[in-house]
Amino acid sequence: MSANVPTDVCFSFSGLIRRGGVTGPHKDGWGIVFYEGKGCRTFLEPKAGAYSEIARLVQEYPIKSKIVVAHIRRANVGVVALENTHPFTRELWGENWTFAHNGRLIGIKKRKLNYYRPIGTTDSEYAFCWVLDSVRRRFPLKPSGKVLILLIKKLLTELNELGISNVLLSDGTRLYAYCSTSLSWITRKAPFGKATLIDKDLQVDFQKVTSTKDVVTVIATKPLTANEHWEVISPGELKVFLDGQLI
Repeated sequence: MSANVPTDVCFSFSGLIRRGGVTGPHKDGWGIVFYEGKGCRTFLEPKAGAYSEIARLVQEYPIKSKIVVAHIRRANVGVVALENTHPFTRELWGENWTFAHNGRLIGIKKRKLNYYRPIGTTDSEYAFCWVLDSVRRRFPLKPSGKVLILLIKKLLTELNELGISNVLLSDGTRLYAYCSTSLSWITRKAPFGKATLIDKDLQVDFQKVTSTKDVVTVIATKPLTANEHWEVISPGELKVFLDGQLI
């Protein structure tokens, strides 16, 4: 999620987490990162999110943030363990960077790393370290937004050439969404309406819980609601969101 005001993700997360073992096969771990100023709250668990008491807390407790990155895992590389649970976080230029990946990358571990090292054994975390390594090597100091976006697009395109690589990446300001096979997004703003989840019998009237100035974008592998129009990101395309708006 990317928003222009601190917003909770209780509604969307309630649908997503059901796909972690009930309506979907992604039962090998779940995680979520909430940015708060320069810091971030992280919840990770190497078990099916649909049956997790911690995930239930996140569904019911309205933690508000302008950027949220969540992931449900179906393990293919790396055992089911806490260190292999997405999203992964690292520091770059004094900022918390967060990475969540869906897919499989053949040969990524052959690429040299200088500054960052993986803690777990997934190809996803290794890819994240390689991306940040490449950015830091090119720019010891943070470049302009446009230059950074172009470099990230180039690096994520390179990852995609190694297999399947749907990626969510954030520095706490922008949210990058790169599509390899499947990603969709929706921007909600005034006039707000009602939305009904696909994976859970739950509906919300956003007009009752928002102001007319709110802008909130949600990105997911597949649409989370049944009665709204979601935009589809084309394979090989990068979308970048700032304060809820596509830039």
